[in-house]
Amino acid sequence: MAMTDRPDPIILGHVLMEHRELFMRMQGLKSAFSAVQPMTAARAAEVRGALADLREHLHAHFEQEESGGFLEESIARMPRLAPAATAIMRQHPALLAQLDALIETLARGDSSAEAWARAGRDFERFSITMQAHERSENAVVQEGYNEDLGLLD
Repeated sequence: MAMTDRPDPIILGHVLMEHRELFMRMQGLKSAFSAVQPMTAARAAEVRGALADLREHLHAHFEQEESGGFLEESIARMPRLAPAATAIMRQHPALLAQLDALIETLARGDSSAEAWARAGRDFERFSITMQAHERSENAVVQEGYNEDLGLLD
């Protein structure tokens, strides 16, 4: 195997770090939505701020992917991954729109228990979709850097 075909631990480490950061942000928001305290204006503003930070983080992450990031490198290594990478990148606008809608919902100022529960369910749906997106992304990056040639099958 040529040196250029070997996995790049720096790039793969960066991917893992990015995904760990995303996971931590999302876990913090899950905790905020599941807290037993009633929603107050201050608490809603805090959660809305955390959602806005998550949105900015994702927007930057998606821009990196779309302009020569890890997915593009995976495609360069294995062109057959292009359809999967393109499908992943097509999900970006919808993921950001889910966060925008949730931020807008919290900005309305409805502090009822029902509104808070609905926002929590909306975030849970986003979280599930985002986790599936990240799994797909991980699979493409991993395959792009660690092709199983089936030599031992």
